[in-house]
Amino acid sequence: MNSFSKIGIVFGLLLCVTACADKNSPNYQYMPNMYEPVGYEAYGEVDFLPNGQEAMVPPANTISRGWIPYGYENTPEGKELARVQKSPLDSLNIESDLAVGAELYTIYCAICHGDKGDGQGTLVKREKILGVPSYADEARNITVGTAYHTIQYGLNSMGSYASQLDTKEMWQVSEYVMKLKQDLTK
Repeated sequence: MNSFSKIGIVFGLLLCVTACADKNSPNYQYMPNMYEPVGYEAYGEVDFLPNGQEAMVPPANTISRGWIPYGYENTPEGKELARVQKSPLDSLNIESDLAVGAELYTIYCAICHGDKGDGQGTLVKREKILGVPSYADEARNITVGTAYHTIQYGLNSMGSYASQLDTKEMWQVSEYVMKLKQDLTK
């Protein structure tokens, strides 16, 4: 009987505590720094960084990690210079590079250029965009360097894919485009 009264007292105290809770005010915060972050004004002065600046200009003559500069300009002359450029990919891994290039081509390129590179992608068939030529066109004279240049900078109504693909992926897609061209011209 004594234990029933203790349980009743504990239950009554819990009922009183929960009845007095105000749902409009927050409960106790353990580690309040996790709930209330300290915000800094963008480009504002801070006391713990060099020169008191939060966002600083990168040092001169530096390159971001993982980015390789492209040596040709976005001009017709730059595209002609890129025509003779060879792929830097390892020729011993060409099968795996072509497999990755095929996957990336399917994701980014096939919607317009078609799965076979014949210029009959889904958007072309639905007449959403017009004038996507086939890779087999003799007048285009595609090389792996011009394919990379076009992916890097874009051409006509095709935009650049440099923000979606890194350097190696762009070369893999360029190699796959050359394979599609070879398959179409047989």
